[in-house]
Amino acid sequence: MTRAAALRLGAFAGALALAFAAAFAIGAAVEPIAAAKPEASMEGHGGGHSESGGQLPGLAVSDAGYTFAPQTTFYQAGAKTALRFTIQGPDGKPVTQYQQTHEKDLHLIVVRRDLSGFHHVHPTRDAGGTWSIPFTFTAGGTWRLYADFKPAGLDRTLTLGTDVNVSGLYIPVPLSEPSSNYSFHGYDVTLAGSPVAGKETELTFTVSRGGKPVTDLQPYLGAFGHLVSLRSGDLAYLHNHPAEEATAGMKGGPSITFGTTFPTAGTYSLFLDFQHAGAVHTAEFTVRVGSEGTTIVPPATVTPEHEETPHGHS
Repeated sequence: MTRAAALRLGAFAGALALAFAAAFAIGAAVEPIAAAKPEASMEGHGGGHSESGGQLPGLAVSDAGYTFAPQTTFYQAGAKTALRFTIQGPDGKPVTQYQQTHEKDLHLIVVRRDLSGFHHVHPTRDAGGTWSIPFTFTAGGTWRLYADFKPAGLDRTLTLGTDVNVSGLYIPVPLSEPSSNYSFHGYDVTLAGSPVAGKETELTFTVSRGGKPVTDLQPYLGAFGHLVSLRSGDLAYLHNHPAEEATAGMKGGPSITFGTTFPTAGTYSLFLDFQHAGAVHTAEFTVRVGSEGTTIVPPATVTPEHEETPHGHS
């Protein structure tokens, strides 16, 4: 080996060592998420889902022999495409038989990994077990897909998660600061509650419009509200529904109460779906969950109206 080659190799090794050192320093500076305890369930009233074997929902692509298999993991931002996938069963074949949960065979949640661009949609399934839905990823980046379903013959609901890559302009969107109020399109939604890590807590959302309580919320998927909570960092998934069921013709509101258990301390993004005047709306909240005695949700304050973040419901 020539001296010049040796010097180049030494420089490369030195640069690589510096890169690893920088990566370690950055990782150490990031606020850690407390390790999940197997007994800390992401379960709640009205249809919350618990983990299997200590694994929190949404973190694994496979569970109980079932695997979430997208047709492709590469997409282009801004281009309408068909989002296709199968759920492969223990026999390796696409699952074609499901038990309905909340009026659907499968719920699909799509969100970018910075927790922007939340969508809760319902694809259709063909006879061969392939699910599909027209979909447009609004921006570049890594997006997380969650399939929430209950296969025929299984006694529990599964939530499987996987990432897809979307090419295009990527501008990270920071999480909003914790607030008990979210305003958009004339609606004001307030959140009350003080969740404590590892303990069941009640969260109450109150909906008003134009300064008046909304008392005619409409049933949506068998309830007056749906709540998805995602833990910042690893995006562990928690899906709850209120204890009160809702059928056609019923009216609800202005309050929707959920019983839920956040498994660990950390920062969570909460996405509340509700239906009013024939349209489904989504309110978003950031909540910091701490240990017992910590006040989590700040007092209600008047906040400027949010521009509607792209959401999808179908």
